[in-house]
Amino acid sequence: MSSAPLPASPAGTPVPAITRGRYVLILTALTLGGFAIGTSEFAGMGLMPNMVASLGVSEPQVGHLISAYALGVVVGAPLLAILGGRLSRKALLLALMTFYAAGNLASALGPDYHSLLLFRFIAGLPHGAYFGVAALTAVSISPPQARGRAVSLVMLGLTLAILVGTPLATWAGQLASWRWTYAAVSLISLVTVALTALYLPAAVDGPRETPLAELRAFNRLPVWQALLIGAIGFAGMFCVFSYLAPTMVQVTGVAPAWIPMGLAGFGLGGVIGNIIGGWLYDRLKFRAVPVVLAWAVAMLLLFPLAAPEPWSLLLATVCIGMMGALGPILQSHLMDVADGAQTLAAASHHAAFNTANALGPWLGGMAIGAGWGWTSTGPVGAVTAVAGIGLYAWAMRTLTTRQICAATPL
Repeated sequence: MSSAPLPASPAGTPVPAITRGRYVLILTALTLGGFAIGTSEFAGMGLMPNMVASLGVSEPQVGHLISAYALGVVVGAPLLAILGGRLSRKALLLALMTFYAAGNLASALGPDYHSLLLFRFIAGLPHGAYFGVAALTAVSISPPQARGRAVSLVMLGLTLAILVGTPLATWAGQLASWRWTYAAVSLISLVTVALTALYLPAAVDGPRETPLAELRAFNRLPVWQALLIGAIGFAGMFCVFSYLAPTMVQVTGVAPAWIPMGLAGFGLGGVIGNIIGGWLYDRLKFRAVPVVLAWAVAMLLLFPLAAPEPWSLLLATVCIGMMGALGPILQSHLMDVADGAQTLAAASHHAAFNTANALGPWLGGMAIGAGWGWTSTGPVGAVTAVAGIGLYAWAMRTLTTRQICAATPL
């Protein structure tokens, strides 16, 4: 098949088909944008020792830089998804990635710690909205039988960033300066802008709800429950991930050159987790959530035992990274319960996971600051996973009650 048809425009006029080559270039651009965002999001975790030495601050303070970015995602995801509702998807993608390039360039040039807190927050603002709009765009240009694969390719950029981008950023930061990492992300973002401008057709918009209608459709208890499970239950992974670099140096006793391998372990676990998550959802649907969270509790509690030896630490990072299975499960569930608010729900899904990215480093930093040691991040993270199981039980009770009410004749 040489072309993939686009859907009709909002006015009903058929949009010309695009060639297979152009289709591949569009998906490559969207995936590259996800790679840039993922690399920027997680780079601070591997570069923590370098940033501590350069900025003259402590590890928990660098953890606050990670939290500042995550809070930017939480604020920006719903806000920019709503404010950008009147723009075409192409225009919104171009605006979001240009904004992202500027935020990361500012991060590279930030003169001190406090300015970096602000710039990391600003850089995080377009994150969730980009992934939401990019996923919907990938669906709109794909034939029905390839739409799931198209969305997975967009999300592949984020996974590859953990597996490849973050270790490379850590290695480059060790050789030169952590600032070059954010400058490189800015450059990759501009390449995404150029490819999107050149190859993405203007008419890729699907049916739209007004912002008020979408907010009403979004404001349902099952939607908020799914987002809370992601925001709290997933925090344990980030609690460990954020302080992995100093843990490897201070507890495992390896040289800093080993840090990229530890980060790659999380990336490998994320790739495996994404595959397993889709498989579990196909078989268990929403009931797959406690399976993943129970796994997380066990692995996080074992982390202090694994940390002293390099081989067991690397295995632990893969196992904890497999918590990423929660992502496709919750995203698929949100598609079922957020009908009429697809854009806002897709963006807010990433906001929820970045709430976890803010909560995890904050809780881990408190435990470390209280003198509990670097490996305390594991048990602290396990507590958040247990809380996620509790939220799941509440969500299931809500869904069961609604199903009973719907089945009961008036």
